[in-house]
Amino acid sequence: MPGGSGTGLSRRGLLGLAAGVGAAGLALGAGAGAAAGVAVGRARASEGAASVHEFFGAHQAGITTPVQDHLHFASFDMMARTSRDDLVELLQDWSYAASRMTQGLDVSATGAVGGDPEAPPDDTGEALGLPASALTITFGFGPTLFVASDGTDRYGLAAQRPTTLERLPSFLGDDLLPGMSDGDLCIQACADDPQVAVHAIRNLSRIAFGRARLRWSQLGFGRTSKTTTGQATPRNLFGFKDGTANILADDTAALDAHVWVADSDEPAWLAGGSYLVARKIAMRIETWDRVRLSEQERIVGRDKAHGAPLSGGVEQTTPDFEATDAAGSPDIDVRSHVRLAHPEFNDGNRILRRGYNYVDGNTDLGQLDAGLFFLSYQRTPDQFVALQRTLSTDLMNEYTQHIGSGIWAIPPGARAGSYVGAPLFA
Repeated sequence: MPGGSGTGLSRRGLLGLAAGVGAAGLALGAGAGAAAGVAVGRARASEGAASVHEFFGAHQAGITTPVQDHLHFASFDMMARTSRDDLVELLQDWSYAASRMTQGLDVSATGAVGGDPEAPPDDTGEALGLPASALTITFGFGPTLFVASDGTDRYGLAAQRPTTLERLPSFLGDDLLPGMSDGDLCIQACADDPQVAVHAIRNLSRIAFGRARLRWSQLGFGRTSKTTTGQATPRNLFGFKDGTANILADDTAALDAHVWVADSDEPAWLAGGSYLVARKIAMRIETWDRVRLSEQERIVGRDKAHGAPLSGGVEQTTPDFEATDAAGSPDIDVRSHVRLAHPEFNDGNRILRRGYNYVDGNTDLGQLDAGLFFLSYQRTPDQFVALQRTLSTDLMNEYTQHIGSGIWAIPPGARAGSYVGAPLFA
């Protein structure tokens, strides 16, 4: 059983990894080479023990986990003519491999160097010698997994689709690229070493061979939010502190109210899970860099040096939206990002942000192809939709463009010996 002490990767999954090698041989790790591979993996895991996050648990890791420095996000579509059994088998294989990689191990017992030397190895090997590096792997299910875009119920899951899990509506100013949006499945891999995150997505993509194909992916660096009090507030590519008022891991009341799907919510299989929204937001870096400092601060609503609200105080001071200057003008502009995003103007609505900066080289005009890969977790998609509509008049919109979009239901964490999403198929 994946995640337990037995089978390892499924036979069909192995067709894309090691043609001709029996699943039983891989699972048992037969031979001295396999034993050596396991020993090496255990040694690596021991070295990085302080930065290991358990894959199994009540909630999936990678949500309230302290935000790591690097991201590799990937969206997948199931292949044509795949069955419900294929989908279940894929989730089992992914969960098994993820439970190992998050411990600093190879994807299977034989891994990169412990298998038949005349066959392709199970693991690509670029993470050999590296610790777990705080790797977390988080899985999600898109709307089209339940009901395909042509209306078909490919896997008998239509009746289990959450009623609010629908493709996000169009928002003012959207210019979405189909090649950077949506997907049946998603994987969020975060780590403090970019090679560890890339290794995770690379190997999970290989395991998906014949069952799912990569639709699009995104690399991210330089987290743009924090999830623990021990983390300093990071800065985005506009140079401002970002995520000052984010929900933190120790705020259990806020997590229960705004992030985790409750037992009383529907559907029952999603209890303990969440909803993930991803938005690729291009920033007009060169234009922004020519804006005077006072105007940048007015747009954001905070001081650039320390992150304090323009109404006064320090970074953590609650903004005073009623404060005015000598001329009677608000200290914090009514269309500033801070004001429009604040819960006070969104019926108390809050989300947990977990985004990253990105730079994808340069455009045809010689400008930076850069911006924010926005990730947020919320108890219901309605929270994000309402917030995004409020931000339609945000002064910052002049300098940003939403070019990618997706939403996924994030199942609760898997029990040891089981796999992510098992309650959906019960």
